[in-house]
Amino acid sequence: MDDAVTVPGTDRRIGLDALVGLAPVSGDLVTAVISMYTVGEAVRVGAEPNVIGKMLLNILLDFGIGSIPVLGDIFDAIFKSNVRNAELLEEHLTSR
Repeated sequence: MDDAVTVPGTDRRIGLDALVGLAPVSGDLVTAVISMYTVGEAVRVGAEPNVIGKMLLNILLDFGIGSIPVLGDIFDAIFKSNVRNAELLEEHLTSR
C-alpha cells in the first residue's frame, strides 16, 4: 500500500495509498478500510491494546490529513501509515 513504485528520478517510493488518495475523501476512505486489515491481523494474533491504538491512530491521521486536497496527497506519500503499522506489529511479535 505504501511502497509499491519508485518515483522516477528519485529514491522515494509511493504506493496505492498515495495514488488512490488523489480522489479526495473517497480514495482515502477506501485506503483506510484496506489498512484496517493489518489491525485485524494484529487483534487476531493478540497484540496489546496500546499497539492496536497506535495502529488505529496512524490510520486516522492518514485518513484525516490525507483527505485534504494537495496537502493530503503529499502527506500520504511521506507518512506511510501501513509501513508504520507493519513495523509496530512486527516489533510487538518479536518482543514476545
